Amino acid sequence: MNAASGKTLRSAAEIVDARLASRDRLAALQEIAARYAVAITPAMADLIDRSDAHDPVARQFVPDARELNLSPLESGDPIGDEAFSPVEGIVHRYPDRVLLKLVNACAVYCRFCFRREMVGPGRGGLKPRALAAALDYIAGCPQIWEVILTGGDPLVLSARRLADVVRRLSAIAHVKVIRVHTRVPVVAPERIDAALVRALRAPEKASFVVLHANHPRELTKKARSACARLVDAGVPMLAQTVLLRGVNDDPETLGALMRALVESRVKPYYLHHADLAPGTAHLRTGIAEGQALMRALRGRYSGLCQPQYVLDIPGGHGKSPIGPNYLSADGSTIEDFNGRRHRYPPR
Repeated sequence: MNAASGKTLRSAAEIVDARLASRDRLAALQEIAARYAVAITPAMADLIDRSDAHDPVARQFVPDARELNLSPLESGDPIGDEAFSPVEGIVHRYPDRVLLKLVNACAVYCRFCFRREMVGPGRGGLKPRALAAALDYIAGCPQIWEVILTGGDPLVLSARRLADVVRRLSAIAHVKVIRVHTRVPVVAPERIDAALVRALRAPEKASFVVLHANHPRELTKKARSACARLVDAGVPMLAQTVLLRGVNDDPETLGALMRALVESRVKPYYLHHADLAPGTAHLRTGIAEGQALMRALRGRYSGLCQPQYVLDIPGGHGKSPIGPNYLSADGSTIEDFNGRRHRYPPR
């Protein structure tokens, strides 16, 4: 399989035929694919080292039999979207911003997705009447300063549909920021063309794109060019990363990813502790591991390369920072990046 074929792998049989999994795994892969959506774009298939049974890109996209092992702690809605959805397509968890879930499809389906019970082929997106109601809700809440386009992945939509949504949001005076969360610039960089970039720009509003990337190999030359098209057009970019066992849970890999993002003019924003999504225990690390990784980055990589380590509290209570603390409990000493403590006046 190579990117020139232009074919996204959408079934267990296609994954096996592309030599991304052995044929003796076909039955297990089919069982997983019957429950959770599968899609691997040519760009991602080409990155996978078929000779490495533990390839970090494959771990993100190729189904694993352990996905059928469910923990009682896991949930189909691990961050509580439903409890904070006043109308279809809207999640209003924080006072000054809302999620607008335009579509329930993605270019690829990550094996750790926290919305894996809600996204997939045929799930569709917001119908015109539901979109109008969602926009009416935003217009009726003057405290909403920022609208975050999400899904699914909003950049699987056509430039025409995106431009229409951005235009309608731009007409709401109190909305000042439009933020788009997406995997597309790395998993399908060819989609970031001039028409799509134009669609994301809103007159008199600030447009941001937040890229989801988890491993430095994802920042290919084509992915970097896609990011450059956005940044050069005046659309600032941030990045969010999910901490994943066997993918980026060592300082060298995580640091290389953060440097690759900054070199692409994409500012690391969040490092997410993996959510309690069904069948994802094999990909989650412990919080202490994540804190140790953040300590390993501090002082050894540029301040531009430091994301905020956060946990989305189950039940819809929002994100909280869970990074390491360098200040003593009484505020009398501060720890440097080498682990040495220094006295400092608390007042």
